[in-house]
Amino acid sequence: MTDAPDLFISSSTAFNEEAVAWRPLADRMRPQSLGDIAGQSHLLGQDKPLRQAIESGRLHSMIFWGPPGTGKTTLSRLIAHYCEAEFLSLSAVLSGVKDIRQAVEQARMLKLQGRASILFVDEVHRFNKSQQDAFLPFVEDGTITFIGATTENPSFELNNALLSRARVYVLKSLQAEDLVAVLKRALEDETVGLGRRKIKIEDALIYRLAQMADGDARRGLNLLEIAADLSLEKEGEQIISEAVLNDVLSTGLRRFDKQGEAFYDQISALHKSVRGSAPDAALYWLVRMLDGGCDPLYIARRMVRMASEDIGNADPRALTLALNAWDVQERLGSPEGELAMAQAVLYLACAAKSNAVYKAYNQATAQVKEAGSAEIPVHLRNAPTRLMKELGYGREYRYAHDEPEAYAAGERYFPEEMGEQHYYDPVPRGLEIKIAEKLAHLRDLDKKAGKPG
Repeated sequence: MTDAPDLFISSSTAFNEEAVAWRPLADRMRPQSLGDIAGQSHLLGQDKPLRQAIESGRLHSMIFWGPPGTGKTTLSRLIAHYCEAEFLSLSAVLSGVKDIRQAVEQARMLKLQGRASILFVDEVHRFNKSQQDAFLPFVEDGTITFIGATTENPSFELNNALLSRARVYVLKSLQAEDLVAVLKRALEDETVGLGRRKIKIEDALIYRLAQMADGDARRGLNLLEIAADLSLEKEGEQIISEAVLNDVLSTGLRRFDKQGEAFYDQISALHKSVRGSAPDAALYWLVRMLDGGCDPLYIARRMVRMASEDIGNADPRALTLALNAWDVQERLGSPEGELAMAQAVLYLACAAKSNAVYKAYNQATAQVKEAGSAEIPVHLRNAPTRLMKELGYGREYRYAHDEPEAYAAGERYFPEEMGEQHYYDPVPRGLEIKIAEKLAHLRDLDKKAGKPG
């Protein structure tokens, strides 16, 4: 458990260089009021219920869900400030049940003194079920107002009991324009920002830095601070040139969590872009995932799935091309492998679409599970031994190649107790147009041979 540092340093406070210098710029530039928070107008606009509740001091337990650097911790501290509540902080990464008990005991003592307290838990999704349950009695009896911050979907990561006692607020990634305002404020602020250093940087470079921050204010300020430290002094000013910024941004990657929701959201976006025949979007999501550090072989495996699930027999070449791209990636690696994957994903997106194979497979799977082990018709059984032949195995089987059109019209292939079943319905697109025509012709031959439909 840690006590909250005083983040509300106003511009009127006397500048203490030693007191400020050790704190990172992102920490020093934390908003001092609700009006200073960049973005989040959907939650903090003047007419929004959350803002009204905060300004009127009406505390309630809540979960802040959003990407890194969107203001979850800062907003929690501001709530404590506005509501005149003691701010108690835990990190789910570093804390255990013992720390929870200590925080609750401190909150209980504050309550006896007539003081409200907020217990803030960062990365709350990292607490296990028993740790999350430990908060419940104290949220129920009003000992604490609980605020949790998470980058993961609360529906999957938090206990229902805790979710039912807290309202979830979704914070959004900051737009580039919001981040530009944050960066300019840091450059101009002479109290806790970089204003006294007389940093000069072109507006175009500020906008580029804001874009590379990828919606994360903390990351943007950290990058700005590094660039300021590397800036060149010229005529009493410090210049952040394009060359300096290039060095700072050279290792930047888009936001991508290999274990978290962003991972599954992006592969979902890729799959749905392919399914929706949107090649440009599909290529964007492919590159986005590769740029974020996703294992190319994982994407290759998913592309094989797309080829079968969403294209199928409308264009069987799609499966071959997806497998070839996988093979190239395994054999040659980067950059040849990525280019082959780009070729494949564009082909998949442009190919004729059919989910007929996918639907047929699911129907057959469901029926097999329901029907159990139906007897194999005797005429379809193999007869490698004399006894089997004597039992009639394989008798009356009609060898299709000896029949007209290589088709044994009227022959039955399902277990007798099941009757005839129908799973596969080709769609009127791509090669499945021809497949549908052939199957229709074969069914006509069956009818003429007296086979029930």
